[in-house]
Amino acid sequence: MTAPDRTGSGILRTALRRNAGAMAWGTVLMGLYQAGETAFPIALGLIVEHTMRERGLGSLALSIAALAVIITTVSLSWRFGMRILQKANTTEAHRWRVRVAACGLQPVARDVDLKSGEVLTIATEDADQTADIIEVVPLLVSSLVAVLITAVALGTANVWLGLLVIVGTVAILSILSVLSKRIGASTREQQARVARAGAKVADLITGLRPLHGFGGNHAAFLSYRKVSSEARSQAVTVAKVNGAYAGAAQILNAVLATVVTLAAGWLAFDGRITIGQLVMAVGLAQFVMEPLKLFSEMPKYVMIARASAERMALVLAAPAVMTPGTEHPAAGGDLEVDGVRYGSLRELKFHVPAGEFVAIAAYQPRAAAELVSILAVNVPPGAYEGVVRVGGREVAELSIEGVRERMLVNPYDGEIFAGTLRTNIDPAGTGRLVSEAVEASMLVDVVALHPEGLDYGVRDRGANLSGGQRQRLSLARALAADADLLVLHDPTTAVDAVTEQLIARNVAELRRGRTTVVITSSPALLDAADRVLVLDDGVITAEDTHRNLLTTDENYRLAVAR
Repeated sequence: MTAPDRTGSGILRTALRRNAGAMAWGTVLMGLYQAGETAFPIALGLIVEHTMRERGLGSLALSIAALAVIITTVSLSWRFGMRILQKANTTEAHRWRVRVAACGLQPVARDVDLKSGEVLTIATEDADQTADIIEVVPLLVSSLVAVLITAVALGTANVWLGLLVIVGTVAILSILSVLSKRIGASTREQQARVARAGAKVADLITGLRPLHGFGGNHAAFLSYRKVSSEARSQAVTVAKVNGAYAGAAQILNAVLATVVTLAAGWLAFDGRITIGQLVMAVGLAQFVMEPLKLFSEMPKYVMIARASAERMALVLAAPAVMTPGTEHPAAGGDLEVDGVRYGSLRELKFHVPAGEFVAIAAYQPRAAAELVSILAVNVPPGAYEGVVRVGGREVAELSIEGVRERMLVNPYDGEIFAGTLRTNIDPAGTGRLVSEAVEASMLVDVVALHPEGLDYGVRDRGANLSGGQRQRLSLARALAADADLLVLHDPTTAVDAVTEQLIARNVAELRRGRTTVVITSSPALLDAADRVLVLDDGVITAEDTHRNLLTTDENYRLAVAR
């Protein structure tokens, strides 16, 4: 992403530059449309003028043909001009939605106060409103063309009529520009409050089950109601400002049209313009209200687009949690943690050769969580002392894609997505071990419960699955990925002891020859591992097989025996 794309004005410039061709064609066609609309009352005036001098069927036929050409030009230019602009608008909105979503999926520095609900609002509403600038500019130019043509046409009849249109237009825009600034400020505040309400909804949905558990539903509802009420109040404020703006524009435009009409009538009564010119002036005075209305509304849409672009810049300019390298780890999947100090971890050091199944018994849950965060590259290498090597290379030297290509870290609270069991296990649809992963994770009973099998529908966050079923589904997804190096964090805490024994045996068998690290206190998984590392007080204090540790280490036996 280039530096200009990190500001609201830079985002708008990028959108305009990227769609210059479509906007040029759209401007030409919309300008032709406005010129045709303007030509209609001019043609009527000329027809009246000509008919009063010469009466005949030939003149009437020529007049009808001229009006038909104007009407056809107006219809086709509008149709194709708006088609070009709306296609460009929709395409540009899609580009920004994808860009914002891509940035939202990347870890950012912790001091950036952006929640998932806010990112969702920015990636949808703000992206759409920013892309509206592509339609706004051509419509603004075409409206200006219509006003200028009107002023010139009236000026040919009488100079004062032309000047009246120009001076009136400048006065209207000057008055409305003050209101448009108020709209921009109010809109920015409304967008921020709506985004906060969206973030609150996302948080509540995530914590719905715990809220039910301790009866916090009502308090959560009141919390959301307060945020939503603030968003509603601001929306009402914006609506009032928009209403005042639209009303002022309508009144001012109507006043200008009335003044032009009365001035033309007085000039005709005084004999300074002809009847045909009077018809033209009255027609133009009525017509000019539409482009004037459009012209006067454009500053409002520009301010809204700018406010949305500035909110998108909050996401696009958010600093990444780390600046990744460009290297890729070697195949094989060995893992080395060398002298890591972070949080409760103190000089943590261990090595897992390629192909080994190692279990880590962490006595303190905090230490386990911190180790998982480091291995998942959720903590930048610069934030901790020591190094982590994957495939013989330091993580700081590796690209994120390179790390993900060789190592998969599956957290204990892995997300479950709306879709089917199959799409949750194999999102890309390219997995070779789906059936093996289902069997190894003991998900077969869930599949067998439903006639659809793996195509059984899963609700958002696995709402129609039990805790144990969600955990096994997450494990199946990790196993189906068939990564060179797989790190599992407490993969069986929500299943019964018998199922846990079967899962431990199955995982060891399926992952034979592939590097596997399980951070767990499960006796079944500890027993299935080739060796166990004991993580206590931030360091590795013991290393042996599970059964040997049970007989030789009293603290270990007390910590893991059930």
